[in-house]
Formats: sequence, structure tokens, C-alpha cells
Amino acid sequence: MTSPANPTRSDAVRNRDLLVTAAREVLAEQGLDAPMSAVAKRAGVGQGTLYRHFPDRLALATAVLEENVRDIEQVAARPDATLADVLGVVTWQMIHSTAFLGIIRYGGEESSLFLADRVRTAVDGLPKGAYGTDDLMLAVAMVSGGVHGPTPEARETAARRAWGLLGIEIGAVTPGV
Repeated sequence: MTSPANPTRSDAVRNRDLLVTAAREVLAEQGLDAPMSAVAKRAGVGQGTLYRHFPDRLALATAVLEENVRDIEQVAARPDATLADVLGVVTWQMIHSTAFLGIIRYGGEESSLFLADRVRTAVDGLPKGAYGTDDLMLAVAMVSGGVHGPTPEARETAARRAWGLLGIEIGAVTPGV
């Protein structure tokens, strides 16, 4: 049996996982402008390790976004999943992940398309009632604009009100994992 020419070392995989976990936490606490050094410190690695894995802030935020979208996809893939369940996870991401919210709002065309395509694929197989997938993606963007407040509780209240104004029911607001 042969191994790949350049296998990823287990410590490199571990460091990347630590960095993404730390980035989720730091970006949620401090926003997209958080110092990259704070992420490295939280992960317990040096800045060189951080920059080997993520050459810039956008690469790091995209890795966090990838994790967030994976959570949404996992909920959508459950046999008993409903649209309300998926929107509950999307709402949790809006409330707790500034990287997710920042990319929805300001990520630019490429990041927005990445998010939209992945979430669109996740909800395509779910019963949506009178809503088309594009309608739901527009609703996500609209609700994200109303998610503000000093605490997660205040942001959840604002999100629930926004969904209610649109006449869309959401499930439990959970991280989905």
C-alpha cells in the first residue's frame, strides 16, 4: 500500500482545526476586525503557523464560514429535517458568528455566491411551502440586516421578529451540531 506523495502531517491537521475553532470564538467575540494574533494566541500556536494555514483574514473567515455552512448542511441532511430546523441554525449563525453575518452582508460577490450556493443546495430538498429557494435566500439576507443588539438574546429577539414579519417560521435557534 502506498501513501500520498505529500500527506498532511497530523500536527498540521490538528493546528488547522485549533485555528478554525479559535477563529470561530474570537471572530464571534470581536468581529471580523479581530487581530489575527488573538486567533493564534487562542489556538495556542504561533503566528507563523496561523499564516501558513491562512495567508490573510479572508482565508481565515472563509474557513470559519465553511464550518458554519457545514453545520447547516448537516441539519438539512437529517431525514426528519424541516425548513424551520435549517432556518433555526441559519439564525443561530447570524446571532453568534460575525464571520457568517459579515460575509452575508459584506463578503463580496464571490463569498456571497459561495454561501448562497451551499445553503441553496442544503434547502433545495426540503419542503418549502410557498417559498422558492431564491425567496428564502433573499429572506436570509433581509433578516441578517435586522440582526443587531448588544447581546445574543437581543439579536435572537430581533431575528425572530424579522422572520415573523416575513411570515416565515423558524425552529429552535441552535448551532445544529
